[in-house]
Amino acid sequence: MPILLKGTWVTVQLTILGLVLGLVIAVPVSFGQIYGGRVARLLCSIYERVFRSIPLLVLLMLIFYGLPEIGVRPAPFLACILGLGIRSSAYQSQIFRGAILSIGKGQTLAAFSIGMNKIQAFRYIIFPQALRYSIAPWTNEFTVVLKDSSMAYALGVVELLRQGSYIISRTYEPMTIFLTCAAIYLLMTISANKIMQLLERRLQIPGFEIKEVSH
Repeated sequence: MPILLKGTWVTVQLTILGLVLGLVIAVPVSFGQIYGGRVARLLCSIYERVFRSIPLLVLLMLIFYGLPEIGVRPAPFLACILGLGIRSSAYQSQIFRGAILSIGKGQTLAAFSIGMNKIQAFRYIIFPQALRYSIAPWTNEFTVVLKDSSMAYALGVVELLRQGSYIISRTYEPMTIFLTCAAIYLLMTISANKIMQLLERRLQIPGFEIKEVSH
């Protein structure tokens, strides 16, 4: 178990860093799709569709083996974070896009009427509310990235699944180890969902009832 927990910590790091990178990329992409000009909307849409269409394993291979072709040699851990973050950003951009569009246009017009520009209205009025609306679908994305982090196994990152494989090679008890790994993933997923549900209730916008969503 201590060995598996060491791998679990790597899995948690991959998940959190991948989600944070995805969030940093997704916000400007969603902004560009809604408020950008024709060229910006086109580029953001291409980005989102391309990286939602490429399987994560293929994307990881392209990053890990493709970047050295231009003189950049990322470590396996960094390559996995880039792959998870880029792919997640494409999905997160649609989460935020939907949340932003759910905010009434009257609020944007009211922001313009007091002298705000698009960026100021987005920063101070629209985005804070959109963040609250996006918690439920973002929780689902957290679960997806958590499970997808097991793909780091392919690049040699010693996360939960690879640690389990090392143990299996010595003990020859694959069912016991894989069931333990599955239980750890299940525990992490349930815990994350509960935490996000509590956060969702705490940040609930007055007057809007939060519906229970099964993840």
